Amino acid sequence: MSSQLWMLRHAEAVPHGVKPDEQRELTARGHEQARIAGAALLALGVELAACYASPKLRAVETAQGACAPLGIEPQAVAAIAGGFSRGDALELLYAHGDDEHVLVVGHEPSFSQVVHDLCGARVDFKKGGIAVVRAGGAAGELLALLRPRELAAIAGVAAV
Repeated sequence: MSSQLWMLRHAEAVPHGVKPDEQRELTARGHEQARIAGAALLALGVELAACYASPKLRAVETAQGACAPLGIEPQAVAAIAGGFSRGDALELLYAHGDDEHVLVVGHEPSFSQVVHDLCGARVDFKKGGIAVVRAGGAAGELLALLRPRELAAIAGVAAV
């Protein structure tokens, strides 16, 4: 076993230009995507040591919706808001014991780059989607890439 980084891209938010970037909230569809992500994590039996989120409103709301059924309180981390890197991801993950699972909620394009930097994979990270990377040794391993419709199937609900 080894530590796992669960990365959830924020769900659908109001368009750019409507509000300052930090204040863009989730749409009704985005709130539903966040709720479904949490239901899928619960259905998968994922036990998280912690959840870290970008302080941008859309990421905070996504984290709150996804973590509510898991009984975890997300913590805002400024590094996730922009320029989030492999080093930042490993620092959050390794702050916990071996074999722990940590959820990070944030943004593109840094999330795709972190996946690539950890395991060499190129991914198309959808809003409300999850990538799971096992970290350990010199290279990580992409365990799963789940789009919102796959998360809905896991949760046993209709996709939004």
